[in-house]
Formats: sequence, structure tokens, C-alpha cells
Amino acid sequence: MMATTNPKPNPKAKPHADADQDFELWALLHQTRDAVARARENELRRADISMIKAAVLFFVKNVDGPATPAKISRYLFREPHTISGLLDRMESQGLVRRVHDLQRKNLVRIEVTEKGEEVYRKSRERRKIISKIMSTLSDEEHANLRSYLERLRNRALKEIGVKTRLPFP
Repeated sequence: MMATTNPKPNPKAKPHADADQDFELWALLHQTRDAVARARENELRRADISMIKAAVLFFVKNVDGPATPAKISRYLFREPHTISGLLDRMESQGLVRRVHDLQRKNLVRIEVTEKGEEVYRKSRERRKIISKIMSTLSDEEHANLRSYLERLRNRALKEIGVKTRLPFP
């Protein structure tokens, strides 16, 4: 896991004089993210779960410490009221439950139910499309892309004032 506070500048990077090129590259990144997300949504639909619900289950299962609605909101870059509504729906579907912390009565933890565990397992099994898409990259290209994306993500997090560590990747 990488800290998000001090992205290291690339000594080889040169300032871009052409803002249009930067915008076009950003648009390509956005289009790529949207296309891959659509492919993943289609795959998850067969497991009867949305990508955001799968992300919540993944987060709750893999975060260090208690998973709270506030943490989920921060780490998934969603507004607290959006996560609250999502958790309400997931709770009514029997995927998660809210548990009041015994030490801090005002703290609510989110736990995955048995049904949620089954849906989580199915969502993890159904990730062939991601591997299929990523297989277009060589191992070296994969490592380079990861490095580039981590640097861009960390810089963006710095720009928006996020100083916390993300639980994945």
C-alpha cells in the first residue's frame, strides 16, 4: 500500500505546454475506465450484484480495523448520504448488517452477512473480463501502467486533500 501524502515527482517528467494534450489523455483515461467498468458491470450482473455493491463488500472484507460508513464513503469517493442509502439497500437485501460498537455506542460498524459472503464469493469468481482486458498488456507494460496510475492517483489525492492511506491496491 502506498501513502498518499507525498507523491514523488518524476525527474524525467517535463512540464506540458499543451493543455489540450493533457485533457485528451485524461479523456482517454476516463473513456477507458468507463468501458472497463461497463464490461465489469455486465459480468457482475450475472452474479446479481452491482459494481458499487461488490466494491462495498470488497472494502468491508479487506479493510484494516472496523468498516464504518464514514470509512466506506471516504475510500470509495462517495458522499456519506449516498453510502448510507446504499447500505440501507444492502441491509434490506441481507448482504450487510450494521452493528453498534460496544466501546463507542455512537460508532456503527458494517459487517458482511452469510448471504453477503456468498455474493462476495460469486463476485470474486466472476472477474474474468478484467483479466481478459488486462491480458493485452505485457508484464512490463502492466507494471509500468500500475506505476503511472499510482503516481497520478496519489497526485490527485494530494490535490483534493486526502491524506489517508487507501486499503487497496
